[in-house]
Amino acid sequence: MEEKILFELGSVYREAMRIKGYTFGSGEHSACIVGATRGNEVQQVYLCSRLVDILEQLEKRGKITCGKSILVVPSVNSHSMNIGKRFWSTDNTDINRMFPGYSLGETTQRIADGLFKNVNDYQFGIQFASFYMQGSFIPHVRMMKTGFEDVELAKDFGLPYVFRRNARPYDTTTLNYNWQIWETKSFSVYTDATDTINTETAAEAVNAVLCFLHKQGIIEYNCHEGYISRFIEGSQLVNVKTVTAGFFVRHAKVSQRVKQGDILAEILDPYNGRVIDRILSPVNGIVFFHAVQPVIYAHTTLYRIIPSDDLI
Repeated sequence: MEEKILFELGSVYREAMRIKGYTFGSGEHSACIVGATRGNEVQQVYLCSRLVDILEQLEKRGKITCGKSILVVPSVNSHSMNIGKRFWSTDNTDINRMFPGYSLGETTQRIADGLFKNVNDYQFGIQFASFYMQGSFIPHVRMMKTGFEDVELAKDFGLPYVFRRNARPYDTTTLNYNWQIWETKSFSVYTDATDTINTETAAEAVNAVLCFLHKQGIIEYNCHEGYISRFIEGSQLVNVKTVTAGFFVRHAKVSQRVKQGDILAEILDPYNGRVIDRILSPVNGIVFFHAVQPVIYAHTTLYRIIPSDDLI
């Protein structure tokens, strides 16, 4: 294992911000794994730390394929993480909306540029990303529809679902999108935690990445094959919202099969505890996502359901 500084940014009042990378093996740039780009992505750093530990052991045992190299970048935004902020601490901008970056631009543009110059020529790119909505969901591989995505290859992770959605205008400045444009086969791996550590889903995600690397011939690893992944389009999911605010009492959980008319949740009046709304499932399906906030505002998405008619 070789530890190196990929990018360094000086600071007047604080220690310089450094993006560290850990390289395993040698030769062609085969796979790059990137963790946190935001300051609250604790789970994503934890996932990378587990990979660094396992890959170091595999390298010592000669299990990295000759002529292949792997780069792991645990954190791109350690300054914000150190003070508990999600975005860049000075101007509140999002590094993962600044790719491919600009070396003469704003601070976050320069950070994105410094990282991308080190990772844009890898054959495979894997990002441990965080979900834009606060909640719990089924671990999955996500990609944007760019014309360069590879759905069948994504199934090699062995996660329950491969999720594809249309790219929005602001997605064009993300790491995943730019990796694809620069002809890297890129994937975003999601677990159901961000600012906390979920060791169970973390182990599932780490195994998925190791299994993927094994199937691509980059490492030798006796992995658990996981699931036969099901492909879903983002447009297939059914959003279930509440029309009123109040305490959110959840009944249906992630991965649970529900039938049309089942009670998913109840909304309670915060002052008297009375049920003011019952959230019913509009379809038969599987719960893909649910909110976790104790207090819900009106017109908030509480559930996202994968429609399915093959329910028992």
